[in-house]
Amino acid sequence: MNALQKPRPDRGDARAATIPELTADVGRIAQDKIGQIQRITAQTKMLALNALIEAARAGEQGRGFSVVAQEVRAIGTSVETLARELETQLSARIAELQRAADAVSEDAQGERLTDLALNAVELIDRNLYERTCDVRWWATDPSVVACALRPGADTAAHAAGRLGVILSAYTVYLDIWLCGHDGTLLANGRPERSIALRGRSVADAPWFRTAIGQWGADAYVAGEVRAEPLLDGAHVATYAAPIREAGGAPCGVLAIHFDWEPQARAIVQGVRIAAVDRARTRVLLVDAARRVLAASDGQGVLTETLAFDPGGRESGTVRDTAGTLTAFHRTPGYETYRGLGWYGVIVQGKG
Repeated sequence: MNALQKPRPDRGDARAATIPELTADVGRIAQDKIGQIQRITAQTKMLALNALIEAARAGEQGRGFSVVAQEVRAIGTSVETLARELETQLSARIAELQRAADAVSEDAQGERLTDLALNAVELIDRNLYERTCDVRWWATDPSVVACALRPGADTAAHAAGRLGVILSAYTVYLDIWLCGHDGTLLANGRPERSIALRGRSVADAPWFRTAIGQWGADAYVAGEVRAEPLLDGAHVATYAAPIREAGGAPCGVLAIHFDWEPQARAIVQGVRIAAVDRARTRVLLVDAARRVLAASDGQGVLTETLAFDPGGRESGTVRDTAGTLTAFHRTPGYETYRGLGWYGVIVQGKG
């Protein structure tokens, strides 16, 4: 399995996250300054009133001062009116700016989570592409072909030994099965399972039925993740390829069982979610029907189906009435592996 590739920090998202904070700061500053203007205006009007009272007491000598006091009071009233209008208009504009800033921040967060969802599904695609290469190559091994063509104790023992060597080097597999043309298990790579598996039939398995009917030199089958009863219920992704002698019809099928759970868990738990968001965030891999294949919290694997509807989109976000944001990206495939319509998904509750 390739080393996990981590996404780089998104500086643009960090800048977008500061916009609501700056907007809130502008609102606080505006309210503070308007409050100061209103207090000064109130003091001015009070001084003007006091001046008018004193002018009235002074009689004829205070008439001129009374005119000035009235003008000061009129100015105070004008400033007070202006301050109220400024407060009303500025509050409305700041509210609009806050909504716009929240929308920008929300869009940036949605884009970032969608990119992380893509990162997760791309990592598993690249990993599973290697599995398709493995099964196609190993199906051509001479010992495997010989056992499929001429089933017997000697050819089975030789093939089992070869498969055991492969498994010792490729620890991401739980087992490799060599199946005859009729679906009978002829050999496998785990000696401890050989007695229990030898002679069992997998003829009804979808991956077997598809693989045995393929003729192309590069043919393979990518199976959906499932619990395999013959492997004690372990979660596996099975990849199969037809076995054939050069130019001949398929004479058997080679199936490799990818140890799904630990590999997929490492991917979904390795996605970089900010520490403050981890408790409200799930990173998932889901199949085309949105069945959970892997989850960063370990919950619902192979039993839960997500409710979000991508609506035919390759990627995007969906927000429900509770404010939960679901970001998703459909598998783009990798090299010759087209993928199975899986999605990387990140579900984040409202903060």
